[in-house]
Amino acid sequence: MPLEFDFEKSIGYFISLTGQAMERAMSEELATLGITYRQWQVLAWIAHDGALAQAEMADRLKIEAPTLVGILDRMERDGWITREPDCHDRRRKIIRATDRVVPTWDRMVACAHAVRARMVEGVSHDDVAHLRQTLERMLGNLACPLPVSEDA
Repeated sequence: MPLEFDFEKSIGYFISLTGQAMERAMSEELATLGITYRQWQVLAWIAHDGALAQAEMADRLKIEAPTLVGILDRMERDGWITREPDCHDRRRKIIRATDRVVPTWDRMVACAHAVRARMVEGVSHDDVAHLRQTLERMLGNLACPLPVSEDA
């Protein structure tokens, strides 16, 4: 039985391909700084939300905790982060960026801006704004629980 699907009409397919292409481009840009895309994501979440517990970081990255541990081990070894016990719950480890990140952070952000510029090249500002609004709406639609059927 052949498996069929109209990929060329699938919004999810194109969103996924675009996300993968963006990750590849970010990985290439960040490699010059000695950091991976996943490590950049860890630092970006810290920049966005401040210090985070490991479980919170795994949730933000949408990865399993054991996968995150390997990423954090390398980042700690390379001096990008520290993991400290939570003062309220010593079982929890809080992830913080180190001072080593500060002189390199602007260059990391410049990598992200360069990838963004490549991604939207030839796309109008209005189209980008409309795409963002549309994607926000789609994300909201998927975040809402499905209505419960009366037949259930």
